[in-house]
Amino acid sequence: MRHDDLGGGLAGDALYEMVAAHTHGTWTAARAAVCAVTAQPLAGHPDDAGLYRGAPAVAYALHFAKPSSASRTLARLDAETIAITATRLDTAQRRIDSGHPPRMAEYDLISGLTGLGACLLRRERQTGLERVLRYLVRLLTEPLTVTGRHVPGWWTADGPRGLPEDGTFAAGHANFGIAHGIAGPIALLALAGRAGITVDGQDQALDEGIGFLTTWAQPADDNVLGWPEVLTLHEFEAGPAAGRSPGRPSWCYGTPGIGRALQLAALTRRNEPARRFAEHIVLGSLTDHGRLSQIEDTTLCHGWAGLLLTCDRIATDAQTPAIADELPALHTHLDARLVRHEIPENAGLLTGSAGVLLTLHTLDAPRPPDLGWETCLLVN
Repeated sequence: MRHDDLGGGLAGDALYEMVAAHTHGTWTAARAAVCAVTAQPLAGHPDDAGLYRGAPAVAYALHFAKPSSASRTLARLDAETIAITATRLDTAQRRIDSGHPPRMAEYDLISGLTGLGACLLRRERQTGLERVLRYLVRLLTEPLTVTGRHVPGWWTADGPRGLPEDGTFAAGHANFGIAHGIAGPIALLALAGRAGITVDGQDQALDEGIGFLTTWAQPADDNVLGWPEVLTLHEFEAGPAAGRSPGRPSWCYGTPGIGRALQLAALTRRNEPARRFAEHIVLGSLTDHGRLSQIEDTTLCHGWAGLLLTCDRIATDAQTPAIADELPALHTHLDARLVRHEIPENAGLLTGSAGVLLTLHTLDAPRPPDLGWETCLLVN
């Protein structure tokens, strides 16, 4: 277990303790978590560090520390995060100029520049964030050619596991998920726009993202709309087709996470048809018991906690009240598993107990202060 890992390590636990401390007013556990996560050196090499690992991960967690208690450490971590981002951007811009497709970890939320941009957005580091936004504009608006075929600029050279593959994914793939695919850059561009931070071409990039996601929402055999998790080059060339069943309705790869990205983009661009479309698809995923049965654990990444939190944030902005009507049932599913002690025993936000506890804390009634910690998930 890594101390500087937000998704599966002590940095995720520290994030929970600090967010909870703002409500409870007791900072003892939060201070202990800060000591645990900063006691050892943090990953700071651009190849190893991102929002969910290393200096940026700890900077994100410490953002929610008691005011002034971590200001000196945060100033150092901010400088490291900005330097890491600048190096990653320089490499990415050279790659775009070369015409080669990106690796998944170049731009995704977990390891790439979208995640670093989310950290800079939450830390209000506008100059560094604007550079990330300009890169994402190029990613979404400058197409590539792969084996003689035209593909989007975010078409990754990797297979879905984030590594080059032979066979089915030898030509790479298109990834839709908010954790590793195009929904992440779309959501970040939208969230930045909602915060009043824009760059040239941002509106065009969002419009292209909206167009792509609305085009590729497909009916399964049971006519329920959803998005594929990934596409091979052959599938992309064939175009949208009915009968391709969407995956489980999770935050990371599923319809709710992708739907939230589309909803955010539509809200930012004041595109009411796209907003209604996103909400219609999300609602369909929440009332499809066959799809819901694919959720097998309580985690934030691909379990009930992530589904509940994502849909709660969608409902907050929705003009479709039926989404909010489904939230109690989702909460009941999560609670039933917690009664059976199905909470993860490991650390971390995405796959550990911290994410489940943080979701429950955030959705308690009355609601705690809105600290915006969900920016690391790009749902708020």
